[in-house]
Amino acid sequence: MREKKIDRRVKYTKMVIKDSFVKLLKQKSISKISIKEICEDADINRSTFYAHYVSQYDLLHQIEKDIIDDISKYLTYYDFKNRADVPVDGIEKILEYIKENSELFDLLLNSNGDIKFQQEITKIIGKQHFPLDTESNFLNKEDAEYIFDFLANGSVGIIRKWLNEGMKKPAREMAELILKIAINGRTAFD
Repeated sequence: MREKKIDRRVKYTKMVIKDSFVKLLKQKSISKISIKEICEDADINRSTFYAHYVSQYDLLHQIEKDIIDDISKYLTYYDFKNRADVPVDGIEKILEYIKENSELFDLLLNSNGDIKFQQEITKIIGKQHFPLDTESNFLNKEDAEYIFDFLANGSVGIIRKWLNEGMKKPAREMAELILKIAINGRTAFD
């Protein structure tokens, strides 16, 4: 019973640290954010921060890792490999997750965001959404990689534009658009 309370407190503390960090990240670059500022905003001691993270960069890395893990879970839950039956539901779920965390995604996917994170997101989305099977079609490996990069980067670009425009269109509609572009883009080479 005691472990649940500790876990709940740790979760809360990490959430408060993360929220404060994101708030500060909206105002200035990570290199200008101090641990002291994060702690003051989160109303915690520095020792509490250091019990969970080594630095503001470690905190950012952990936030990014959590996002990648969450998206990977969605991607493995849905079977994107069957081109005849690619579920728009899976893409919609990812877009809903992005919408729920839009403040964070807006920061991480913008032009000042972490390029390594953006590349990792592009890679995992691309590998799951757009598996290009060079055995069953007429693509050579090199052309398949170009198409893969085009589709993956295009999908992230659509998501970035959707975020920048305030996510006015429903996640379902955006998922259908991404899927339509991906399927029509791929069929030109089948």
